[in-house]
Amino acid sequence: MLTRAQSDFLTDEQRMIRDTARDFARAELAPNAGKWEEEGWIPDEVVAKLGELGFLGMTIPAEHGGTGADYVAYVLAVEEIAAGCAATSTLMSVQNGLGCALVHAWGDDAQKKAWLAELASGRAIACFCLTEPQAGSEANNLKTRATERDGGWELEGTKQFISNAKRAKLAVVFAVTDPTLGKKGLSAFLVPTETPGFQVERAEKKLGLRALDTCPIVFAGCRLPADALLGPRGKGLAIALSNLEGGRIGIAAQAVGIARAALEAATAYAKERKTFGKKIVEHQSIANMLADMHTRVNASRLLVLHAAQLRAAGVPCLSEASQAKLFASEAAEWVCSKAIQVHGGYGYVRDYPVERHYRDARVTQIYEGTSEIQRMLIARTLAE
Repeated sequence: MLTRAQSDFLTDEQRMIRDTARDFARAELAPNAGKWEEEGWIPDEVVAKLGELGFLGMTIPAEHGGTGADYVAYVLAVEEIAAGCAATSTLMSVQNGLGCALVHAWGDDAQKKAWLAELASGRAIACFCLTEPQAGSEANNLKTRATERDGGWELEGTKQFISNAKRAKLAVVFAVTDPTLGKKGLSAFLVPTETPGFQVERAEKKLGLRALDTCPIVFAGCRLPADALLGPRGKGLAIALSNLEGGRIGIAAQAVGIARAALEAATAYAKERKTFGKKIVEHQSIANMLADMHTRVNASRLLVLHAAQLRAAGVPCLSEASQAKLFASEAAEWVCSKAIQVHGGYGYVRDYPVERHYRDARVTQIYEGTSEIQRMLIARTLAE
């Protein structure tokens, strides 16, 4: 959690949101995260509670049913939720950054009226359909096609690694509308998941985040009305890239939360476990390890808060967001690995949560842009 010095810079609203998220995570998420992982599902009532508490439409204005919070409050809440259950924080991140935010930024009045309050309340969950089997970070290499037909559109294609796929009521889908135009031929669509031809395939069996439904989606003759188009035709790539800053800051905050949970578990264990007649926290090698873990967690959080403050102020911060995600995600894996080391053999078994934290942390270096992509973007800003 934030140190006292870090907390002094928060507003009363930011503290209230953070504390509400922390209380919920400690009371309802952390005690059940292992069970939900075994079941492969986050209970519907938990998702509904997230909506009731205002965590599923955090940066959406109140007039559209959202919380109207700033980005600092958002990352504080993501960290707390991730510390309780990483899978739940991914659902929250997708809903806020890739569902609500895109409908709010690019939707027309009718689309906002139809979906924003539903999304912000959690009555409708969103999924973000960009990645394909052959196209991850290379978003301009999509094969899914949207063809004009009978005054509307017909979707054909396959999406891969789609979070919230089974639970979602709305999909933000990216498809090629003009194959000859390259990057300018990509468009975005709002697709209700009950639409015929929208097919959710078998859930992936993943290393971590096992409570989160992550599935391929197939579009087979999926017919849409003309007003399903989100934003102008041909602006799909711009829409996909428009929330890169926010998405990466959110995943960085998630990485901080996972790492912090591992650090807290390791510290508590070190204060209880005794070897050679004393608690292992009193052994210098363990104390040094915990000190390094604590330092990396705090350094990660400060990078996240800096990027979030820039985002909240409307200052472009793509490099800062990339730096936060790169450092926090790689630090999270390192911290979780050390947490296992502190636990010794017990850290390698599922009776202790650090084993789950380690597996959950790994994906933060992959989704919302791999570490390699982050380094490329950071280096590009240095070359300008």
